[in-house]
Amino acid sequence: MNAPLDPKKLIKGATGDWEVVIGLEIHAQVTSNSKLFSGASTEFGGEPNEHVSLVDAAMPGMLPVINEECVAQAIRTGLGLKAQINLRSTFDRKNYFYPDLPQGYQISQYKSPIVGEGAVIVDMREGESITVGIERLHLEQDAGKSLHDQHPTMSFVDLNRSGVALMEIVSKPDMRSSEEARAYVTKLRTILRYLGTCDGDMEKGNLRADVNVSVRKPGAPFGTRCEIKNVNSIRFIGQAIEYEARRQIGILEDGGTIDQETRLYDPGKGETRSMRSKEEAHDYRYFPDPDLLPLEFTAGYVEELKSKLPELPDEKRARFMADFGLTPYDASVLVAERESADFYEAVLAKLANKARDGKLAANWVINELFGRLNKEGQDIASSPVSAAQIAGIVDLIGEETISGKIAKDLFEIVWTKGGDPKVLVDELGMKQVTDLGAIEKVVDDIIAANPDKVAQAKAKPTMIGWFVGQVMKASGGKTNPQAVNDILKTKLGI
Repeated sequence: MNAPLDPKKLIKGATGDWEVVIGLEIHAQVTSNSKLFSGASTEFGGEPNEHVSLVDAAMPGMLPVINEECVAQAIRTGLGLKAQINLRSTFDRKNYFYPDLPQGYQISQYKSPIVGEGAVIVDMREGESITVGIERLHLEQDAGKSLHDQHPTMSFVDLNRSGVALMEIVSKPDMRSSEEARAYVTKLRTILRYLGTCDGDMEKGNLRADVNVSVRKPGAPFGTRCEIKNVNSIRFIGQAIEYEARRQIGILEDGGTIDQETRLYDPGKGETRSMRSKEEAHDYRYFPDPDLLPLEFTAGYVEELKSKLPELPDEKRARFMADFGLTPYDASVLVAERESADFYEAVLAKLANKARDGKLAANWVINELFGRLNKEGQDIASSPVSAAQIAGIVDLIGEETISGKIAKDLFEIVWTKGGDPKVLVDELGMKQVTDLGAIEKVVDDIIAANPDKVAQAKAKPTMIGWFVGQVMKASGGKTNPQAVNDILKTKLGI
């Protein structure tokens, strides 16, 4: 169960506070070379109707044959969601006519899905986390796509997507703000990408959401919900929820009632609009698909798939925190994308002393490298600085060969010109001055030249920072700051 309702999540209306209740149905395209019931390619970007088999086009006498890899991907996803895997499930026909659904029904799963209840832990800001329950995950085939902008009087149909495998992941109505919904989709997308079961590319429509929104007075029964179909960006999901919640509150406060309906979100206008009245299950006249036997597999098959799963974000985050003392925030940033976590792991593998410098390496990856990549509009795959080069810089800091300030200068050289950090430090004379006698001489000169500052530092010991700065400046940042601090304290009697 989630924690009691946070007052900050309530929406203020004219008649008092309201609570928004959100559930999401995520349609995730299964990563597979061929479709759910045919051998046609799932490759994106082909010419219209280029990847269409006779099964996808629903030609008479064509029978569906289940794609085992899609089944395995659904099971892997269920395991990643800590969900119940059902060893027996069935396929049903969901009957509705649509121009881009040639057979006049969609093969889906209704009463007996492949995956049952599970949960996703979603980390929010300020250390808070919520648990979003998973109701079910079922396999189904996607429809094609209607094209309305190719001809002045006709619509065309592209069946390339028809028959592509989808996992519909249905959450429980456990979210209470647009922020929670966005965080849930982000976390779910991350899990899918770690598992390799869906690439999560929302621009291509490979991950999209149907958003169910209702409002109620705190503690009251659930209100009537409206479903916002096919929202294909995390930002739009948040905007659609905000608009829809306020729309419903306005109607209820004016004495009206909410009609259960399906709506669309228009990002251009920032509003939802009615599409059709909401269908119930009986409207689709579900019945078992006579062409497909029940889907059955053994517990041993599930265990074999489980044994080959990668380390998932929550486990990786916990390990980074336990092994290297990372803060929850830093660990979350590193595991948010599998590529980022892999890069950090590659840095760790190259460190001379990862137990000592693992946390410092995380700071460098997050602040220096990711910060620079964001500024330059690049991603980790196109980084001009490699994991080995970051590890080299961190080693030099950890061994006190260079200071943090010199390290930033070194990073700039590596970013623009490349090279081995350890070789560059030798060639460019960037090593820290560790000769205490030489440091002492610089300290003595600065103390002698600033008697007024000496008196201030003795009265207010925090003034020692001014002296440290002057010594570092005089040495071009090459003195060891800790050694300077220790010598100053002795000389000033602090």
